[in-house]
Amino acid sequence: MTVKNVSVVSTGAVSIHPEHVLRSRKPLHWWVMTSRRWTAPRPINVYVIEHDNGLVLFDTGQDRRSVTDPRYFPGGPAGLFYRRLARFEIAADQTLTARLAAQGHDIAEVRIAIVSHLHQDHVGGLRELTHAEIMVSAQEWATLREPRPELRGLLRDHIELPGLRPRHPAFRPVPGIAPFTEGHDLFGDGSLVLVPTPGHTPGSMSLLVRRPGRDPLLMVGDLTYDDRLLREGRLAGVGEKEGLRASTELVNEFRRRNPGVTVLAAHDPGAAAALAAAGGVAHAAR
Repeated sequence: MTVKNVSVVSTGAVSIHPEHVLRSRKPLHWWVMTSRRWTAPRPINVYVIEHDNGLVLFDTGQDRRSVTDPRYFPGGPAGLFYRRLARFEIAADQTLTARLAAQGHDIAEVRIAIVSHLHQDHVGGLRELTHAEIMVSAQEWATLREPRPELRGLLRDHIELPGLRPRHPAFRPVPGIAPFTEGHDLFGDGSLVLVPTPGHTPGSMSLLVRRPGRDPLLMVGDLTYDDRLLREGRLAGVGEKEGLRASTELVNEFRRRNPGVTVLAAHDPGAAAALAAAGGVAHAAR
């Protein structure tokens, strides 16, 4: 059983504050509410993995209703926070279903959707995936029960959906993934291995993809927004500092042990080109 192809599609674009990309000394809620600078639009990437056992997604993108439905976000102070956090551009043909169809896939073919973490721009396709298994870490799912989830980027109304089938990986020792000490081998063949990379959120996960005759890929969600910064050990602006640092060091140590690995983040403008250079297919640009 093997990975036959890996590609990337983008469910629109997002502009964020520079402090989001690179950690500053300012508290998060302060810079979200006061920063007047925005990045150029960045992709909202979904990675599409064609495996002998079926179609697998890593993350599900942003829901277009977030730019068309004024009731999508909460009201009051929480709604103001979301308006200040990010600016989205999502065209009618950039839903997850439409982007997969443009690549030649019916969304009904998706067997498993892995959610790196539960922030809004990673769960947007869940409404289109109630037929699939949804892989999310138990620690991440548990954060939905903690107080005021909406102020931690968790929109429960768009996550806890009727018919959704969340499944939690069982992390245990897996050979060949050092320095990661545990992982979850999705199909038992070593080709797709989930590893914990907490920091951005408590239950964030990354996915190691191993393909026959090619160097590995490591999909890291929002551990970074720019692989160059990650390589330099510089931390992103959202998340728990020590967790981000520990996971960044793990990824960079894995990179040292596997010099050919390509690290792919969810909003890195260079990710599509990096995947293409690694032998994948880039469908992210519009």
